[in-house]
Amino acid sequence: MTTQIQEKLSKLHNKLNRMAELVLDAVNESVDSLVDKDVGKAKQIKKQDKKINKIRWEIEEDCINLIATQQPVASDLRELISLLNIITELERIGDYAAGISKLTILIGDEKHVKSLIDIPRMKEIAVDMIENSMKAYINKDANSARLIHSQDDDIDNLYNQIQRELVTYMIEKPSYITQSTYLIWVAHNLERVGDRVTNICERIIYLATGEHADDL
Repeated sequence: MTTQIQEKLSKLHNKLNRMAELVLDAVNESVDSLVDKDVGKAKQIKKQDKKINKIRWEIEEDCINLIATQQPVASDLRELISLLNIITELERIGDYAAGISKLTILIGDEKHVKSLIDIPRMKEIAVDMIENSMKAYINKDANSARLIHSQDDDIDNLYNQIQRELVTYMIEKPSYITQSTYLIWVAHNLERVGDRVTNICERIIYLATGEHADDL
């Protein structure tokens, strides 16, 4: 790896860290605003999604320029391609957070049909997965990526539990149907966040080992 490519990759990693911070904030605050019924905060998160998208396109352009001008080979090229994949996954996670905020706005100040316990649990696991996946990427740590990947089962289990419970609420009390549907979609968005992080982890494993991890 040439010094010039090292310097450019370091700058790309800094931008990636900034993008990940914005995504983490968006996921955290989207669920917090739902729990607190804070429509104002939810509207701000929707605006923050534009910042996430802007950094994604900046990183993509920088990667393309680096490939075109430096013609990296082998591990350098693999890292740049991995980075392009990772920022796409992070951008989608930002979209899911924005989607949760839209649902929070639709619910407004309505009393929640149930105490929100499992949705915040899903959020905490998702945030932990995102944070640790970024560390694993920088360190090219395949073992950590595998461990993070396994946490997706916890998110899936909570999603299934929430879905079953809310469907029961809807059957017992039809007036709960609309809000329960919104809450199921919130949980679905968080479940998809977990799926996106598993994609990042599979890319990290490929980057670190050269092996595909589709069968994890």
